[in-house]
This record gives sequence, C-alpha cells and structure tokens, in this order.
Amino acid sequence: MYDVIVAGSGPAGLTAAVYARRAGKTVLVLEKETFGGQITYSPKVENFPGVLEASGSAIAEKLMEQAVSLGAEVELDTVLRAEKDDEGVLVTGEYGTYRGRTLIIAAGSRHRRLGLANENELIGRGVSYCAVCDGAFCKGRRVAVVGGGNTALQDAVLLSDCCEHVTVIQNLDFLTGEEALQKTLARRDNVTVVLGAVVDALNGTDALESLTVRTAATGETFDLPVAGVFIAVGMQPDNGPFAEVCAIDENGYVLAGEDCETGLDGVYAAGDCRTKTVRQAATACGDGAVAAIAACRYIDSLDA
Repeated sequence: MYDVIVAGSGPAGLTAAVYARRAGKTVLVLEKETFGGQITYSPKVENFPGVLEASGSAIAEKLMEQAVSLGAEVELDTVLRAEKDDEGVLVTGEYGTYRGRTLIIAAGSRHRRLGLANENELIGRGVSYCAVCDGAFCKGRRVAVVGGGNTALQDAVLLSDCCEHVTVIQNLDFLTGEEALQKTLARRDNVTVVLGAVVDALNGTDALESLTVRTAATGETFDLPVAGVFIAVGMQPDNGPFAEVCAIDENGYVLAGEDCETGLDGVYAAGDCRTKTVRQAATACGDGAVAAIAACRYIDSLDA
C-alpha cells in the first residue's frame, strides 16, 4: 500500500512525486513509455524556469533523478484500469496491480501527428508541435502551420512576428478558429492561408527542406520550401483507464480545475491530461505540486 500512486512520469507526475516524498509519503510512479513524458521529444528547451537552455531529455533526467533520490519508486507498466474502494485506489497494470491511498493522474496528452514518413525522424529538425517552444529557432525563415483551429491560428500569429513568411495549411475549405484570430491573421502581410489542402510528404533527410502539399479538390500537388512546419491538429489525452475514478469531458480530458481535484476523494489530476487552457512544462510542474499537496493533506486528514 503506497500513500500516493502517480500515473505518469512527465513534469507533472515527477513534481508530484518530489512534493509527496518531501512530505514523508511513500510514492510509486507508473509510466508506460518514456520517463519524462512529452518534454523528452524537445531537442532544445529555453522556457523552463531556471534553465537557460537544455534538451527536454536532460530536463526529464534531472526531474527523475530528483524524485528517485528522494525515495520515490518507479515502475514501467501500462495502466489498464483504476478503481476506488474502501481501502483507497486499486490500479491494474499490464504487469501487476498496485494499491494506493491516493492517486494522482498525470497521464499527459500527446500531439496528434500527421502519420507521414519521416515525421518521427524530423522532430526537432524542422518538425515541431509547439510554436511557443520552437518558433524562435526559425527566426527569419519561411515556415508552415498545419491546422485551422485556434491553436494553429495562434501559432501562425506568433510565428509571423519572427519568421519571414508563414503558410497556414488547412484541410477544410474554411478556418475553424475564432473570428478575431482570423481577422488578426488576415492583417499580417507575411501570412498565406491555403484552404482545402493536406500535407502529403515531409521532404528532407537531415533536416526538413520542404512539404509536398496536395489540393483536395483537384489532387494536384506542389512543393512548399520551408525550414519548419508546426503541426497543430489537436491533442490526444490518454485517460481511458481512469474513467471509473474521474469524469472525462468530450475531448478526453479529466474534468479538474486549478485545484487538481476530480470530485472523488483521494483522486487528483495534474498536467496536460486535465481540462486547462495552458499546457506547458512549467504549468505541469505547478499542477504536480498542487495535486501532491492536496493528496498529502487528504492522507493526513485520514490519519488524524
């Protein structure tokens, strides 16, 4: 029986582990894929507090080292199901079952990908899913944004401030982002919007050189030379295994506010997996601290 089980080892989960261990609670961190979460895919991070510049992997390694040095246990296992009972929370994984007095869901969410050849290989070499994180690396160069929703339009506005030219590629015949954002984008002289088109290929070996774009109506293709492409076609949380212990909205996110409480005693949600407006490593760490403190207070109330 652990005091706190943390499902996920990204910045939110590892911060929660640090705070819970410093409060003297026993902690188990479960991770299904990569310790460190999505930040490990960022080749260079310059907006993490206290770090001038580092790879996402290096930051994740430090977070993991800190949690483990404080006594947190870690286990590589895929959570299949979580349920609440009189003793606390029972977490069933692919390789074992685990009991905790509390559960912090920090499963994160992943950027939806285009599913194209070379996509994985070119991440950090011209392919990005975060304009806030990586836009500055394309300063003065030509880039593209794939998507037509609010995130894509916000990315395009941001990039237009530092890039030579921004091409927005949307598969629909209209943009789906807010009208105010569309008007802002229309006023930018260095932004072109291509509607009814999809990206068929990412061209380049060591770095992205161009996109092959196909017009849906005619099937015609053309090459678009760019130094970077920012893919903004949505996020995909992985909260299905926790449906029995928390409410999940229509987009798959755990319904939890800034207090990280799910509405079920002893169950909390932290980081990108919960309903929130800003999903960054720094805000995930904040969530981890809030959730851990709440879990520790709940445990202390049971022991009082």
